Amino acid sequence: MAASKLEKANEKIAGAVVGGYKKIESGVTGAFKKVEDGFVEKFLAHEGETVEDAEKRLREEQSQREAAGKQ
Repeated sequence: MAASKLEKANEKIAGAVVGGYKKIESGVTGAFKKVEDGFVEKFLAHEGETVEDAEKRLREEQSQREAAGKQ
């Protein structure tokens, strides 16, 4: 019976820790994405280009550079 109470308490603590970690993780990744989008919009996007279009263009350019480097 005592082990059962300890196991339940341990599971409750583990759930709280994991939940807290997930909240922090989502907050940090969300903040990073905002900063990344702001940077792309301000410095890398061409006139009239959306952030999503600019990111897609940048990924394609990077793939081309990597392919050219392998040749």
